[in-house]
Amino acid sequence: MSTATHRKLIILGSGPAGYTAAVYAARANLSPALITGVEKGGQLTTTTDVENWPGDPEGLTGPDLMERMFQHAEKFQTEIISDHIKKVDFSNRPFRLYGDDQEYTCDALIISTGASARYLGLPSEEAFKGRGVSACATCDGFFYRKQKVAVVGGGNTAVEEALYLANIASEVHLIHRRDTFRSEKILIDRMMEKVKNGNIILHTDRTLEEVQGDDMGVTGIRIRDTKSDNIEELDVTGLFIAIGHSPNTGIFDGQLELANGYIKVQSGLHGNASQTSVPGIFAAGDVMDHVYRQAITSAGTGCMAALDAERFLDSLPTK
Repeated sequence: MSTATHRKLIILGSGPAGYTAAVYAARANLSPALITGVEKGGQLTTTTDVENWPGDPEGLTGPDLMERMFQHAEKFQTEIISDHIKKVDFSNRPFRLYGDDQEYTCDALIISTGASARYLGLPSEEAFKGRGVSACATCDGFFYRKQKVAVVGGGNTAVEEALYLANIASEVHLIHRRDTFRSEKILIDRMMEKVKNGNIILHTDRTLEEVQGDDMGVTGIRIRDTKSDNIEELDVTGLFIAIGHSPNTGIFDGQLELANGYIKVQSGLHGNASQTSVPGIFAAGDVMDHVYRQAITSAGTGCMAALDAERFLDSLPTK
């Protein structure tokens, strides 16, 4: 006999997309349940300062913003469930979710499980994460105005981050383990213009060996020459790891249509833009967006998903 508890609408994920979806869904009397996942608050909980959230000119911290969103969702009686979903079954209705603590079923589902930045895995990198080590130049680059920074990576993400930072920082060191870059040619051309101007300094055939710092944050890095094994030291105050993101979609493989791991949504100009390949299942935030990856865009798609879910639920025959 099934012991699953049923909800009309379940939201997976507790980042900006999930909490925004919860606020809109709750105000539409959909009685949503939000399952937080392992990392309550998402990527923003590791961001120290947020200065680009509209309406907060003084800035605020990532954890503070997520706590405010949590309280906002709770205010409208969103049911917050601390659980981690490890398996799903979308082959039948209602949809079935299997958590660490219990099973759930729902008529509509909003997936906002986000994406996780890839890091190198160095202990020193982890030690200074959020204190000089970042994976988002758009989020944190402003804090390094007129300072020396480094970027690690060799693809589109790394070159784009370096180009962005070159307009802010006094010096950008781009570190790549190979001697050629894998990014688009137009990006490489733009980068080489910055190299000629001295804004970007290339360190090819190099890998990051260690992040150095003190109680105040990052003070420098050590890099290794992959050919000679020589160690070099660079004085930088910021380090941006730009080796890509991994969407948190593993449990949806084979259940929903994915593109490079990201959930495909309908998009377009005719509404229902957040619907996935399965009617009644919607996606919002970084789990379906590998381009913008901002708190504000995630919140916007969370709103869209809630409105789409409301219309879907209204279309179901009444029992």
